[in-house]
Amino acid sequence: MYKKFLLLLVVIITTNYSCNYVEKPQKIMFGGEIQGTYYAITYFEKDSINYQGEIDSLLKDFDNTASLWVENSIISRVNRNESDVVLNDHFIELFELSKKVSENTDGAFDITVGPLISAWGFGFSDRIKVDKYIVDSLLPLINFKAVSLSEGKIIKDNPGIKFDFNAIAQGYSVDLVAGFLRSKGINNYIVDIGGEVVANGNKPDGSLWKVGIEKPTETKDSERTLKAIVTLENKSLATSGSYRKYYEEDGVRYSHTINPKTGYPVTHSLLSVSVLAENATIADVYATAFMVMGLEESIKFLEGNQELEAYFIYSEKDILKTYCTKGLQKILKEEI
Repeated sequence: MYKKFLLLLVVIITTNYSCNYVEKPQKIMFGGEIQGTYYAITYFEKDSINYQGEIDSLLKDFDNTASLWVENSIISRVNRNESDVVLNDHFIELFELSKKVSENTDGAFDITVGPLISAWGFGFSDRIKVDKYIVDSLLPLINFKAVSLSEGKIIKDNPGIKFDFNAIAQGYSVDLVAGFLRSKGINNYIVDIGGEVVANGNKPDGSLWKVGIEKPTETKDSERTLKAIVTLENKSLATSGSYRKYYEEDGVRYSHTINPKTGYPVTHSLLSVSVLAENATIADVYATAFMVMGLEESIKFLEGNQELEAYFIYSEKDILKTYCTKGLQKILKEEI
């Protein structure tokens, strides 16, 4: 009888422990290279499953849609005006969103800027010596209103028009990875691809994810330091800047950010802009648009678009200054 009692007591204790025990999620962290840049992913998963192989495949497959470096990607074939190219959902979504943002920003963002990007040496082709005549000859090809989508086909007013998704594809890639993680039941994660970030949920201790904003530097090879830290809760942050991607020729610095309206690299004092949005695609595309628009025009735009927040770093008489929208001020801390 005594032995039976002990056995029953052990069963009860074990059962109660099993019911109350909550398995601690394990931290999974990995990174690599994709789209000519880095990626870093961290998430918490109770079964300790590492999805790096599947995510690598997902990102490489997306390159077959949006990468100009893949010869037979959909965008490459559209640029060559191939008649039998089949558009997939990713391409259509990128195209339609790009058109919408182009309209919202009065052409500050324009995916038809491809010929200018190549001419200025920021595409996959060799740089040429650009002058006023070359810019004037290319500007007629830069017009988001001259392209449309009809019955699954891209229609161009001019066959010389070429697309470039680089200013939106990276953010879109981040959202693709985030969607994949959620499909696996993972809701606490941070995904960073080349500085475009989405953070969801939190860490096991309840703390939120923190993301750094880089301080603009004198040269592209200068040491990286932080200008600010942002605490993210189910939000995305994307940063675009002119201080890392540029080249110098005859004492003139040429930024990789091309103004679709003028045909020339931007020359204003805005050095960096970080945009907070619901997803990384939107944050990425507007960060690029604001770099073209400049500080004053961007601030005016944000006053009528409350769903976006932004942090600007600009130069005034060789002194770094910042401007932060009210919503972002609550979750941003500047480093001193």
